[in-house]
Amino acid sequence: MRRWLMLLSCLIALAACADAPPPGAGVPQPGVTARFPPGGVAGVIRVDVLDPLPVRTAALVAPDGTTTPASWLNVAANPERLAGMASLSDPWRPSILGTNGLNPLPSGVMDPALRANNQVLLTISTADLTIADPVAYQRDWHGYRIRLGFAAAGDQLDIRDIPAPAPPSEKTGG
Repeated sequence: MRRWLMLLSCLIALAACADAPPPGAGVPQPGVTARFPPGGVAGVIRVDVLDPLPVRTAALVAPDGTTTPASWLNVAANPERLAGMASLSDPWRPSILGTNGLNPLPSGVMDPALRANNQVLLTISTADLTIADPVAYQRDWHGYRIRLGFAAAGDQLDIRDIPAPAPPSEKTGG
């Protein structure tokens, strides 16, 4: 009887979510971040997207409707990295000083496998958006949006808007 009550409550919760509306414009999307990277170029917004669909267009939309396209866009489908333990006696290694087969981005965790390959089964897209008027952005950043165009079936684009990030606070020297 207890199992049936738990199953019934799960089914009710699942049915309540079935007719939920899609996320509205201006609501942060899961897997999408927009920020001013610390130590990055001043006046440039970095947008990182982790989604099954690749980003094909990115633009900063001002409150008056003018758009500034991305100055840089990079897409990596299913990126992978090598992992595992490597030894000097590894016969597949091209030379003693070579780095092929070693993890280029160590995670700090020793992988117990001799050779391993980790792969993300999503597309990682990165875009840089240059702010045309930094003073206007500082004053009215709440009205700005970031418009992303994802590749959909055929030549269609799936357009999604996300809010623009808050400008970085000015640091005063002391």
